Amino acid sequence: MGAGHNSHDGHSHGPTLSHDAPKEERRSRERAIAITAILTGGFMGAEVVGGLISGSLALLADAGHMLTDFASLILAWLAFRLARRPADWKRTYGFDRLSVLAAFVNGLSLFAIAIWILFEAVHRLRDPSEVLGGLMLWVAVGGLVVNILAFWVLSRAEGDNLNVRAAALHVLGDLLGSVAAIVASLVILWTGWTPIDPILSVLVVVLILRSAWAVVRESGHILLEGAPRGFDARAIASDLEQNVPGVLRAHHIHAWSITQERPMATVEIDLEAGADAQVVRRAVKDRFQELSHVEHVTVEISDSHLAHDAPGGRHLVN
Repeated sequence: MGAGHNSHDGHSHGPTLSHDAPKEERRSRERAIAITAILTGGFMGAEVVGGLISGSLALLADAGHMLTDFASLILAWLAFRLARRPADWKRTYGFDRLSVLAAFVNGLSLFAIAIWILFEAVHRLRDPSEVLGGLMLWVAVGGLVVNILAFWVLSRAEGDNLNVRAAALHVLGDLLGSVAAIVASLVILWTGWTPIDPILSVLVVVLILRSAWAVVRESGHILLEGAPRGFDARAIASDLEQNVPGVLRAHHIHAWSITQERPMATVEIDLEAGADAQVVRRAVKDRFQELSHVEHVTVEISDSHLAHDAPGGRHLVN
């Protein structure tokens, strides 16, 4: 019995690696991001001018939000464009994770926006200024129309993609900001009470931050090689040992995600004496995929009754 060698059953890690998301679906998301960026950037200037003339913090906050949204959307679009590049010997998984990184950066940018709006709101509450409610209303209505259209475009392409979801959250924040500006302008027109402007701005910030934290947490989890949602290595190991003939022990189970749509996993199996390695490997792979819904599974087989005789306590076979 000679020394064995490592075997990795599963998909190729090279440039021909197939992506779970069809190419057309990925192109659709890229187009949605591009359209949204154009809509956002186009209206941003109108909000800046309207906010400065009317003196509305809600409009200026929304314009500032739209500026960072525009930058974030461009970043998201570039991530999709770069992700088209094929895998190579340096980046064997390709560039897909750029979209997760873009989602993480976009989520963090929402926190920066929130801090600025809160600071401005406190300043306005301490030192109220005149607000032209009529102009504020018309600009806010225009912003609402643009943001509804942009959000509709993104919602049709979102699926379960973190990058698109982060972009949608930015647009949703703009949409809520426009609603807040409309409400504030109506209150100012009817009552003249200007503190409603910064108060509603703060309310919008609170709503945005909750969703922003979810995106930062999930994208950060992926970047830190966390296990896919719902994955339980202990339960899978127990199931393989109990339900797959020939499996003495399942261990060294690792799972991570390139993106939300591309989960990966590896598992090492100790064989029972006399078990057929190829048959067990196929059975383990099928059962693992059934339990975890992870399609790309690498199964490493070790012959347990030879493990103590092999150098280093391990003997691997095909």
